[in-house]
Amino acid sequence: MSAPRVLLIANTLPPVDLSGVGEQVLQLAAGLAATGCAVEVLGRDRARGGAAGPKVLFPLTVVPATWRRLRAFRPDVVQVHESDGALAALLVRALRPFSRLLASPRPRLVALLQVSYVEERRAVRPLVAPDGRVLGRPGAVERRFRRGKARLQVLLGRCTARFADRVLAPSAATAGEIERDYRVAGVRVVPNVTGGLAVETAPLPDAAALLPAGEAFLFVGRLRVRKGVEVLLEALAALAEPRPRLLVAGDGEHEAALAARAAELGLGGSVVFLGRTSAGEVRALLAHARALVVPSIYEGMPLVVLEAMAAALPVVASAVSGIPEVVVDGDTGWLVPPEDPAALAAALAAALDDPAEAVRRGAAGRWRVEARYRPADAARLWLAAVAPRDHR
Repeated sequence: MSAPRVLLIANTLPPVDLSGVGEQVLQLAAGLAATGCAVEVLGRDRARGGAAGPKVLFPLTVVPATWRRLRAFRPDVVQVHESDGALAALLVRALRPFSRLLASPRPRLVALLQVSYVEERRAVRPLVAPDGRVLGRPGAVERRFRRGKARLQVLLGRCTARFADRVLAPSAATAGEIERDYRVAGVRVVPNVTGGLAVETAPLPDAAALLPAGEAFLFVGRLRVRKGVEVLLEALAALAEPRPRLLVAGDGEHEAALAARAAELGLGGSVVFLGRTSAGEVRALLAHARALVVPSIYEGMPLVVLEAMAAALPVVASAVSGIPEVVVDGDTGWLVPPEDPAALAAALAAALDDPAEAVRRGAAGRWRVEARYRPADAARLWLAAVAPRDHR
């Protein structure tokens, strides 16, 4: 049978947006195309028939763009990514009775949801250490998100999940959250993957290039409270002198507060804030660091974890969300409880004190990515979960 024609709809797509969600759309597209599927991606590129206007209006402006692609491309499967695609999903459902009049197939509707926005909203809260100390608090932007946009995203997410014929998630943990929070059943797992896109390694940022290779820990991500960077600073301060360097690649509302806290802890010379970094710069940093550190309190399945493992870099991470499904404690990295600076400090010290073990765990991580987290793996699981029976 012929392979299905697939339309993927997403609000954030590289290179315009630095988005893990958007990159996963392109990784999946690459995997499906390699199986013979005809794949089109619909985003905000108006010149290529995408939605008009800014990111915030995408839930509305994607509707006419979806109508145009349904008529021109005639997909067998339409997949929306995240709750921004709720109205596009509604359009696909509404047009089904008219498929014969439109000379178009009745496409199967799929939703791939990277997180539950119920959990995302809950994660906008103070970070509290086991001894009761408050390590960090949400900023003004995050508090506004919790009061306003998060509620809308929950509503749109629930609608998207209920409109869909099949709901997908990147991890079993996230699948369980979506089933519970959005009140749907049968969510299937199609993991995030890496390796399907060409990324040219850029030169190291100047501040990182001055450091010897393998002597700094690396954090990559938005500087917001759920990422737990405040916990990482406390853990770094607990290490014996001379302390290792920490490279922080990313920007966000918390950057100034984190820099001030680093100075208070006596880490002013140990923590380097690199600001927003490109995909090529992140690739260079991964090749330069001792380990990637992911101290989050909530995630879906972080793409940077897969990128680090593909680069044979061990991962020190919180045992939350989908992370333990990728990082195997004692094998490909170190897992610790979230919001626990002492436990995180012990894991960092272990990575520092035994370089050979860090190299071993990094190599094991690379093997795990090759075996499970490449675009071909995502495409195989996607086809098994999604493709209409006469297209398998």
